[in-house]
Amino acid sequence: MKAALLAVLALATPAAAQTLSAEIGANGIAPTLARLKAQPEPALEDIFAIGGLHFLSGIERALQLQWRSGMDQAASGAGDTLGIPLLRLPLPPNPDPDPFQGALVSQLFADLDADMQAARTALATLPQGEDFGLDLSFADLWFDVNANGTREAEETALTLVGRQLMGWQWQDPDPATPPLVVRFDAADAAWLTAYTHLMSGIANTILAYDPAASIDRVLATRAAFGPTPPSEYPSYFDFETFADAFAMLEGAVNQPPDATRAKAAKDHFLAMIAENRRFWSAVARETDNDREWIPNDRQSSALGITLPPGTADTWLGVLADGEALLQGRLLIPYWRGEAGQGLNLGRMFDDPAPVSITGWIQGWSAVPYLEKGPVIDDTSFRQFEALMGGNAGLMMVFLN
Repeated sequence: MKAALLAVLALATPAAAQTLSAEIGANGIAPTLARLKAQPEPALEDIFAIGGLHFLSGIERALQLQWRSGMDQAASGAGDTLGIPLLRLPLPPNPDPDPFQGALVSQLFADLDADMQAARTALATLPQGEDFGLDLSFADLWFDVNANGTREAEETALTLVGRQLMGWQWQDPDPATPPLVVRFDAADAAWLTAYTHLMSGIANTILAYDPAASIDRVLATRAAFGPTPPSEYPSYFDFETFADAFAMLEGAVNQPPDATRAKAAKDHFLAMIAENRRFWSAVARETDNDREWIPNDRQSSALGITLPPGTADTWLGVLADGEALLQGRLLIPYWRGEAGQGLNLGRMFDDPAPVSITGWIQGWSAVPYLEKGPVIDDTSFRQFEALMGGNAGLMMVFLN
């Protein structure tokens, strides 16, 4: 009996003097998440950590599926050329991958959506108005890509996602640079919740036009033709990869979509905007300046990224335009036709249809969504671009 009690206490309590960050570094995401969830009454910072680790677990499971199946190489046309999230990360090579099938892409995004929901479920239990602090060193973050339970150099988080999240300067950091440590607080829970909605929105958009059959058709065509010999006149433009990617895209979107998934995607994007507003409202009330993730105008970021004064209002202006598009209050301009009309993006999610790419270029596919009304302009986005001074793309990923 006593031995059993000691075993339970060992599971529920990390090693003495070991921070949560160090525990992740030593044991990994999944074991740390399991220990935290086993606690009967987790502290506020542990609840935030459970949400954050569910988010990171979704990324880790996606990377493991890619590595196990060789998906990052087999679906490179879809990942690199089309920019599908998670299919563009620099994974270590798998010398003996399992056979790849298009259904694995569908599984990847279905699993990701489920993990994002698990993260939101945990974060929703945080009481409003109560603060906490959780110190996290990015040097402790790693993804067990090959699922062997052992941390390897190429599995470090910054090696895998540093460039996508923080720009070129974090791709190969100076070894002498002190570890990047962020203190996450209550406001950051809203930011993380917003990001889970963004990821779920992307996942449901892809699943609404399930690409599995289209990917399998393209891969079968590759196998039937065999490898293409190197060109006598090499070019920076890889037409074969482009053709495969275009065929994957056209085959995926030009089929009857899952309307439930499309509507869910729209709801997630709108929820992302709402959580962004909650985040910036909470950040504006902060008076400390302690290793901030995203700072207000009186704070500085632990990441070394400088946010110009007015970032919050400018970014919220961009999101307000996005919300107006999703709600159909603003329309998307189209290249042909008279002024004062445009396309209703919200109805594209509410009443989705097969997408003919040539039909959208010519216009016949766009006609069902054509309406008269105010058309969006690029004023808010141009203001954001001007404020960010050339870093607008990076900041859009960072701020979500």
